[in-house]
Amino acid sequence: MKMPHPCWQSLPAKFLLWLPVFSMFVMAERPSASAEEIVTLNQKADGYRGIWYMNQKSGDEYVYKYSGGLGTYCAKHRPFAVYRKEVEKTFFCYGGTTPQSNRQLLHMVSFFDHKTKTVPRPTLLLDKHTNDAHDNPVIAVDDKGFIWVFSTSHGTSRPSYIHRSKQPYDIDQFELVPATRLEGSERVPITNFSYMQAWHQPGSGFLCFFTRYNYPAARTICFMQSADGIEWSPWQRLAAIDEGHYQISSVGRTRAGSAFNYHPRGKGLNWRTNLYYLETPDNGKTWTTVDGRPLELPLTEVANLALVYDYEAEGLNVYLKDIRFDEQDRPILLYITSKGYQSGPKNDPRTWTIARWTGTNWDIRPITTSDNNYDFGELWFRTPYDWRIVAPLATGPQPYNPGGEVVMWKSSDQGATWTKVRQMTTDSERNHTYVRRPVDSHADFFAFWADGHGRQPSESSLYFANEEGRVFRLPREMDSNQAEPLEMKLPEQ
Repeated sequence: MKMPHPCWQSLPAKFLLWLPVFSMFVMAERPSASAEEIVTLNQKADGYRGIWYMNQKSGDEYVYKYSGGLGTYCAKHRPFAVYRKEVEKTFFCYGGTTPQSNRQLLHMVSFFDHKTKTVPRPTLLLDKHTNDAHDNPVIAVDDKGFIWVFSTSHGTSRPSYIHRSKQPYDIDQFELVPATRLEGSERVPITNFSYMQAWHQPGSGFLCFFTRYNYPAARTICFMQSADGIEWSPWQRLAAIDEGHYQISSVGRTRAGSAFNYHPRGKGLNWRTNLYYLETPDNGKTWTTVDGRPLELPLTEVANLALVYDYEAEGLNVYLKDIRFDEQDRPILLYITSKGYQSGPKNDPRTWTIARWTGTNWDIRPITTSDNNYDFGELWFRTPYDWRIVAPLATGPQPYNPGGEVVMWKSSDQGATWTKVRQMTTDSERNHTYVRRPVDSHADFFAFWADGHGRQPSESSLYFANEEGRVFRLPREMDSNQAEPLEMKLPEQ
């Protein structure tokens, strides 16, 4: 984007920061303005501020179905961070906001420098023109070091974008990617996708799991792949049972897999149940069950070969959290079950559960409980016999709202039993939410999340933790180009 005319230089710096946003509206009226000029801002922000978001008023003391600081939301968006040892940096993105508002969604990109232990001013990539955190971005880094940001959309009413950095390992300048997919014998632009999960595999390119609304189910889960991020394969429908699905995905050494639930027809999208799993050993050419039986896609029947467990028979909802692959490249699924979608004790217990494929069967075991369906954390494998969960598993200042106090749990027997090893936050003013694991996570930037009030709009800060469980807050305001994150006071153990 062109620099402002010199007459603007005397204006305050914060006004200049928002000049590109104003310019977007002006250029929208100019036929000569390119899509690149309108969408891509490439401006520096003066600090790290996350978006506050709410969904569905509940009419009770909990105020909303879910809400809070959701800059690293949602479970179906991944990844939010990637470590690259070539430059000793963890690159990350998040749903940010303006200095004047806690609710205007901006797509932000930055990195943590492991050599200097500092962060730069984050790059404001684009204004999504919504307050909906379902439009949060996700990030990937390719073999050459180019940084890719996938800007998702909640449904079909807003456009989606794909950006790539102009230089390897550099967050200062991004450009729009003219991505297309194959449809029949023609290539058509990719302009809309939801719940993007973008995985880059060394030597083979991108594997992306995502959702397309009304395709034909209300939420149809899909897959596409690309060697270069520009020309993509046809969209494959993975499942379209009744009203559709939520899915989470991951990639292992020899396969990529998706776990998903389904929305029974006529019950509404707040009801999601059952646990399914399918995988591909060849970048989407074929799809099978976990034990190698071929599947004909899309799946359209409730009872099918991909079913891991029938939670519908027990009247339980299923909220998906994570997939990992173990040393044998076998999938491990992490999720919560509960009796209903509403907040509060009436739907207890909300049981964190792990399903591990042993090679012959699914070994399903409870781990612990927490107080909200949208409490979120992920799995870390330090060694084959040192598994960790980092999640808001302790009650926070807004009980029964999403999030809470962050805790680290450990298993020394591959998920059979778990023990609490460290409470990482305590006496917080706001609930901590949506703890994310970077791809190839480094010990110094082990987990990444945000905080926010569970029952009213609030400011939201961004945090990360190291492998030991020490917590650092990213600076909300910066008066220099680099800054050291602030270590939070450690709770007594």
